[in-house]
Amino acid sequence: MSTPYAKLPAWADYGLIPLLNLAVAFVVAGLVVLLVGENPFRAAVILVEGAFGRGQGIAYTLFYATTFIFSGLSVAVAIHCGLFNIGGEGQGYIAGLGIAIVCLAFDHVLPWYLLFPIAIVAAALFGALWALIPAWLQARRGSHIVITTIMFNFIAASLMVYMLVDVIKPVGAMAPQTRNFAAGGQLPKLNWLIELFGFSHIRSAPFNVSFLLALVMAWLVWLLIWRTRLGYEIRTYGFSPKAARYAGISETRIIVVTMMISGALAGMMALNPTMGDQHNVALDFVSGAGFVGIAVALMGRSHPVGIVLAAILFGLLYQGGAELSFEMPNISRDMIVIIQGLVILFAGALEHMFRPSIQTLFASINPKSVGMAEAGKEA
Repeated sequence: MSTPYAKLPAWADYGLIPLLNLAVAFVVAGLVVLLVGENPFRAAVILVEGAFGRGQGIAYTLFYATTFIFSGLSVAVAIHCGLFNIGGEGQGYIAGLGIAIVCLAFDHVLPWYLLFPIAIVAAALFGALWALIPAWLQARRGSHIVITTIMFNFIAASLMVYMLVDVIKPVGAMAPQTRNFAAGGQLPKLNWLIELFGFSHIRSAPFNVSFLLALVMAWLVWLLIWRTRLGYEIRTYGFSPKAARYAGISETRIIVVTMMISGALAGMMALNPTMGDQHNVALDFVSGAGFVGIAVALMGRSHPVGIVLAAILFGLLYQGGAELSFEMPNISRDMIVIIQGLVILFAGALEHMFRPSIQTLFASINPKSVGMAEAGKEA
């Protein structure tokens, strides 16, 4: 039996360790920048200034972060139940179909503030239904949720190609996408909010009201997981399925309900790029955001506050990385992907790399902090 980690103070567990992992990731990324002949310190300045130095950069950073908040919350809800939803990409993609149906039907009839709630329901419903089949296969047939959700990503991609090319593409159009949505299918921008802080020249940045929806969803997920009976059942099953079954919690119900909530959150991330930016549904509009959500959830410790902060960090990498590749031609977009990968590596796969050392340090300062580890050894 492996020895459990000692209980650390919340500020160390949720703050110190992620920051330490992030710092190491950027140090290694700095070495990569140095290898291509550029100054890593100047690169870091350009990265941060590109994301937060101007109003337009902030708007784009928060635009990217909006999508990552939804995808991170989706993964986090499943993690609390002991499930690993890799299918956020496909669930968000299929949700675009629901958004397209609603917007194409009502964008000339309803204003955005009436159409937006309907689109939210459609996106959540399509995402939840796409997560239902893998959830049922896990609960009733024992099929591993990771395998089925990955496979459903490919099925979603193929289905959307068919729908966008052969079904809902306008007659005579060449591009595999829907027609552009009318005013009722376009979300208003929030650039004025950034201008209140003295920034200007934001121009056409696509930062929109779906960001507010993302924050509301983060708060609702916090309420669900830590303030409701269902959330308690989700966490109980995630901690110990045997204890949950002994307590009378239906395994099938909790897996299916949790995965549908996770799929609904993944579906809502489609609102940001479709109604908030490009104002249509096109091929590959999700652009990997479902997979980034895995890193966001891991780095944010599956807590909504941490997820929001981690999403902003990845928004910084996306927007600041674009500026960096422009200012430093030797640093290509592929190099930016490497930097993002290093952050994912240290924040996710190597999440506990420094924990034993920090645990030992806290144990030497406060012997009571090893109580959990000692109790685990005795058990």
